[in-house]
Amino acid sequence: MDVASHPSERSMDYSNEDTASRQPQTMDPIANDHSDNKHTTADMEVDCTTSAPASAPENDSECDSEPEGRPEMVAITVSHRGHRFPFELDADLTVTDLFREIENVLEIPFENIKVMVPKGPFLKYPFKDAEYSVKNLAGKTVTVMGSTNADVQAVQSMCQKLNNIKAAREAQRSKAKSKTPARRRGVQSAEDSKYTFLQVRPLSGLPHPERSLKLLMRLKEDPGIRAAMRKHKFTVALLTEMEPLAHTQSTHEGTTRILGLNRNQGEVIELRLRTDAHDGYRDYKTIRKTLCHELAHNVHGPHDRQFWDLCHQIEREVDAADWKSGGHTLGETSRYHISGQDQEEEDVHEDDGGWTGGEFVLGGSRKASSAGLSRREILAQAALERQRKEAEEEATAVEAVERGWRPCQRPQPNNDGNM
Repeated sequence: MDVASHPSERSMDYSNEDTASRQPQTMDPIANDHSDNKHTTADMEVDCTTSAPASAPENDSECDSEPEGRPEMVAITVSHRGHRFPFELDADLTVTDLFREIENVLEIPFENIKVMVPKGPFLKYPFKDAEYSVKNLAGKTVTVMGSTNADVQAVQSMCQKLNNIKAAREAQRSKAKSKTPARRRGVQSAEDSKYTFLQVRPLSGLPHPERSLKLLMRLKEDPGIRAAMRKHKFTVALLTEMEPLAHTQSTHEGTTRILGLNRNQGEVIELRLRTDAHDGYRDYKTIRKTLCHELAHNVHGPHDRQFWDLCHQIEREVDAADWKSGGHTLGETSRYHISGQDQEEEDVHEDDGGWTGGEFVLGGSRKASSAGLSRREILAQAALERQRKEAEEEATAVEAVERGWRPCQRPQPNNDGNM
């Protein structure tokens, strides 16, 4: 019994233990929480230790990928009117992008921008190479030239003001002209049609008469000539061309060229327009001075003081009007000269005057009266006369030698002293 009961007791004990294990155990909630937390913390520590090695390479790859994705930048310093501006642009941009950036920052119109690159090209629009990379400007200081929008507006405003001032002045001038009596303008127009050359005629037998006509018309319409004829009330029936060869004489004394003729106190004025060979025309201002000389013969025939005073007055009036029209030449000589001829500056001589001739002569008669001349002019005339006499004596001697004349030779003494 005892033996039999013992096992049964043990079985009962085991059954009790099993029953106890099957029943839910009642535990302190706080203790239970702490136990759970400890378990969770332990689990986290294990997870961290186990997962850390796996996540480390992933983090390294992320850190390495950020520098590779960042674009390359180019730093450029822009200098404009003493101020420096730092620019940072993508390396793959071109000069067009740089200009647009400058336009946005400095407010300079795109078309007005000009960039000077040290030891590089001069950049302006339109570009020679629109794909010029900003990498070529990396680290450089470039100088930008160009007017800003404010400058452009200021200039436009100033131009507008100037235009307004000009318009106001023009309106004032027009108003002043409108106040000029119409009668006065009509009188001046009538005077221009009266005190002038009534006819202009070239020589038809010479080459290119149309050129001669054009030159004669230029003389007729010359502002100075018109003003002088209107002031002195000169009317000339005919202004025509002189035949050069018919008024050129050559002797042993030299060549005589008549430059102008005034017939019958302004009935006809002839002017030497062409060169001797008919292949060219003389200087315009020289011809015009000859015309002034011939116009003075409308009043005075001989070359006295009154004639020269009037002649010089007409020349001054013509030159003054020519200066107003922009054609005056400073330092212009008052002597008559034919282009291409030799020694004509020394041979200049005024004509002998007279109502029928009124000739202006180069190298002609030198017996002009000295009445009314100044001391300086008389001395100059005397010097010319001496030169003429010397030339005549030399020409006479040359002519005699050519005819066989020889100077007398004295017999030379012999050794004995006898002739």
